[in-house]
Amino acid sequence: MIYILDDEAGKEKLHVRAELHKYLIKVRRHREGDILHFRTRENLELLHTYRVDTVEPRSAELILISSQINEVKSLKNLHIGWCVIDSNSIEKVLPSLCEIGVEAITFISCERSQKNFKLDFKRFERIQEASMQQCGRSNYIELESCKSVKEFISKHPDTKVFDFCDNTLSDYSDIKTVLIGCEGGFSPNERELFKSLGSFRLDTPMVLRSESAVLAVASKIVL
Repeated sequence: MIYILDDEAGKEKLHVRAELHKYLIKVRRHREGDILHFRTRENLELLHTYRVDTVEPRSAELILISSQINEVKSLKNLHIGWCVIDSNSIEKVLPSLCEIGVEAITFISCERSQKNFKLDFKRFERIQEASMQQCGRSNYIELESCKSVKEFISKHPDTKVFDFCDNTLSDYSDIKTVLIGCEGGFSPNERELFKSLGSFRLDTPMVLRSESAVLAVASKIVL
């Protein structure tokens, strides 16, 4: 774990109890003198460094050493327009998208998305937090919803489309926004909407699931 999210971080003395004490002392086996890093949700770019001062059976006291701006984020911004799929599938790959460095995801209700899927952004935030603490990232993926592919394209006319086509890209450096379909891909009506946009595929004969495509494309563009 690179840092710990704690809304009390920044105080001169930090008292650790309950589950966090169990994790840091019993599981991670930190001892007096060890150095730990903390961030708060309200001010994520600020990194607080603490030294473990005393350790008791049910609590520990940490002393603040320093607080300084330390932003950790991807050097390249990628916005993914992702047609809605099962939330369980989204949750499985969201930590990896966070680690890769995806900047924003807009979930789109496309024609082939199942309408019974409900997106829990609060849960997505909690999943991100676990990933952020592990990889060191200091900002959340920006999450929003969009009613249709047409609306998304009108807001983001520079979008490139990942689709079944003959164009295999060798250079992904100019892609800032990418549109990825749900299971079953895009409808004929939707393909008409982005005829003027650039479409591409990956150099593979296999058909990728939506969540596999999101991971593969994000990795190509960002990393």
